[in-house]
Amino acid sequence: MADYATYPSLAGRVALIIGGATGIGAALVEAFADQGAKVAFLDIDENAGHALSETLADHASQPLFVPCDIRDVEALRFAIRTVADQLGPIRVLINNAAWDDRHKLEDVSPEYWDQGMAVNLRPHFFSTQAVRDAMREAGGGSIINMSSNSYLLGLDGYPGYVTAKAGIVGLTKGLARELGPENIRVNAVLPGWVMTQRQKDLWLTDEAEQELMQQQALKTKIDPSDVARLTLFLAAEDSALITGQSHIIDGGRV
Repeated sequence: MADYATYPSLAGRVALIIGGATGIGAALVEAFADQGAKVAFLDIDENAGHALSETLADHASQPLFVPCDIRDVEALRFAIRTVADQLGPIRVLINNAAWDDRHKLEDVSPEYWDQGMAVNLRPHFFSTQAVRDAMREAGGGSIINMSSNSYLLGLDGYPGYVTAKAGIVGLTKGLARELGPENIRVNAVLPGWVMTQRQKDLWLTDEAEQELMQQQALKTKIDPSDVARLTLFLAAEDSALITGQSHIIDGGRV
């Protein structure tokens, strides 16, 4: 922590991370807790969520975990109200939930497509809708949508996921314009291949790593904490005049 920035504007501020129990989300929860923010996070994985909250109990702020299946919009709205009732108005919203399951074009059914969008794109809109009024009344805030460099690279193997990640950037641009007069900033973060445990277990091979290092300008694998530090800056008042932008963190791969 001593090697990186501290943001006084985040101390005591309510931050909600959607999709926070594992991977990049868990790094976000820890990073905001270290800043002294009042952190809450939603996730469908109850075991991982409770475990993370307990692990971070000795941090500057112990995170509040609220189990939620974000595919259910009413459940998402209820969970957001629960957070606001317990912690106060949400001033930072991070839409991090994602499902990057690989799929072939010919195997995608309408039901599969809809389920992917129900995780990868739809919650980003409805969570913003749910926090908007209280965020405006509190003086504004920062909404950060996690996209991906996958659509910029045109990666194959998961067309539904790539479509959703492109849609997130369009949604971000539109919401930034819509909410700017209310002092609500909306930005997108586009990570490259981040070395979460899931990625290591399922897809990282020696050959894939070698190819990745050839493509990146910086020859270092991306850690979830790298993404978290960029997100802290976009959540803090240090970035007060930044909105509607896409911030790529991929080691110079795009």
